[in-house]
Amino acid sequence: MSLVPAGGIEGPVLTELRAEVRRFLAEEIATGAFVPRVDTWVTSWDVEFTRRLAARGWLGMVIPRRYGGQERTFLERFVVTEELLAAGAPVAAHWIADRQIGPSLLKYGTEEQKHAYLPGISRGEIFFGIGMSEPDSGSDLASVRTRAERVDAGWRLTGTKVWTSGAHHADAFFALARSAPLDPARRHDGLSQFIVDLHAPEVHIRPIVSMGGDHHFNEVHLDGVFVPDDRVLGAIGDGWRQVTSELGFERSGPERILSTYRLLAATASAMADGRLPRDAGLGRHVARTAVLHQMSFAVSTALEEHADADTAAALVKVLGTTGEGDIADYVDMLIGTGRAPGDEELVRLLRSAVLQRPGFTLRGGTNEVLRGVIARGLGLR
Repeated sequence: MSLVPAGGIEGPVLTELRAEVRRFLAEEIATGAFVPRVDTWVTSWDVEFTRRLAARGWLGMVIPRRYGGQERTFLERFVVTEELLAAGAPVAAHWIADRQIGPSLLKYGTEEQKHAYLPGISRGEIFFGIGMSEPDSGSDLASVRTRAERVDAGWRLTGTKVWTSGAHHADAFFALARSAPLDPARRHDGLSQFIVDLHAPEVHIRPIVSMGGDHHFNEVHLDGVFVPDDRVLGAIGDGWRQVTSELGFERSGPERILSTYRLLAATASAMADGRLPRDAGLGRHVARTAVLHQMSFAVSTALEEHADADTAAALVKVLGTTGEGDIADYVDMLIGTGRAPGDEELVRLLRSAVLQRPGFTLRGGTNEVLRGVIARGLGLR
């Protein structure tokens, strides 16, 4: 099942790039370089695959050449990332660094920070996590309790971050911490971002094992870890504005609509060749995914034009993650009612999708919270 039909919204440059990525991925699958999976931007960490992408110029695509990047457009990056997700490729190793750390460094980082990290991100050699969420805080980032205390030549951070994807593999993360005493009337003030070395001895990483026995998430305990002044990201006290800007990159991408695309494609193939009875519900999910593709592409267009995309990104995230979960439920219903034969690939993909499904609407800000973001952005409250 093709993600984008002929005659779509893309020009010749994007169409040819999409075809090139598809050829590459078909060869990778044919040679057994990877086995397609669902939700791969969280679950499938493969450094060698990441470096093969880098060698083709498909990492650091929006990073300027002077910082080791490809200096291409957000739309070109969108096409590449969409095809990687649709193929179920193992992209977790570079995903966070490429998606939001790079653009955030370009926007808020110093020249030294850009030269220190951006070339390594583009080569698939430096890996990042995100230090936002905390225990008992949910999606309320203003309730951050991690403290940053001023010391000679830097800061000491103390606190705990949770649900940090890939922290046990990553080199560093952006940590949001309270650098000034909390003012209950102005909870968003006094927050700052710091680039924390996850290999530092004062950083303790503990696994969070999923119900399927997999280890993707972590608790990260900062026990007075020292962060020098040259690893402060942006301006002290400006953390809230920086983080909300960063979340636009996190929430807007095709990973919010395509985590279960490989399962949908496998279901369509099973119906097409008679292994699964045809069902009208498939068409509804295909049409919904096509619409979400258009919406997500529009957000990337806004990012390319440096327009405000926060509300649109939140909307795509809410609709997309709901749709991802609905695909898993739909296929589960088909197989659960005895209408599917024992198709090994389909069952494998479904099992993984069902296990990952509870997290779809939680990560990147719960959908309940994001509905409030959308309402405020539309002037409804």
